[in-house]
Amino acid sequence: MALFDKLFNPRGSNGPESRLPAERQALVDGSSKAHDAARLLRAPTALMQLSEAEALTVVGFMRPKRFKSGTTIIRQGETADTGYMVLVLDGEITVETLIARRVNPVTVTVLGPGSLIGEMALVDGAARSASCTASTNVVCAVLTREALETLITEQPATAAKLMTAVAQRLAERLRDSGHKLQIYSQLVQTMQQEIDTLMPTPDRRQR
Repeated sequence: MALFDKLFNPRGSNGPESRLPAERQALVDGSSKAHDAARLLRAPTALMQLSEAEALTVVGFMRPKRFKSGTTIIRQGETADTGYMVLVLDGEITVETLIARRVNPVTVTVLGPGSLIGEMALVDGAARSASCTASTNVVCAVLTREALETLITEQPATAAKLMTAVAQRLAERLRDSGHKLQIYSQLVQTMQQEIDTLMPTPDRRQR
């Protein structure tokens, strides 16, 4: 068993939320793999608001997951299994979305190490808004809602900081989407004005 798996999932353990706090702390304190994961959790593409100690605490509540290239990690519209978010540690994930009246999905972005996916559904439990597929073999760390609830009980201050960081990330994404929508609206208006100039309506021609 690889060191990564031993760190996050010792034999006989059902998950990080089932461990004693001292056991969990001991597992991450002396592990370079845990510190690497904590560093990625604090990346600009993830939750940079967390301190090093807070990120390491959160990593102690995460479990490993490996996906082969081509595996769908998250499926758009899925509602049955939304209680987790994923931190990419190695590999690349393609994010795609289906748009009305289109058969093939549209690629939104490609994410690499230090990226988070699924944090929105972890917060609200709603249907997944996009599909995420492993475009290479992927190694990641997963925080489940059960582990988050244990984190809230044992480390309320760190849990509050985590949720604040997630909320800020979602707010930034919403603000960015609003800005893009505004640009799109201006573009449509400009194009409509050009069309009206080139192809005036009968009413305007009569004037």
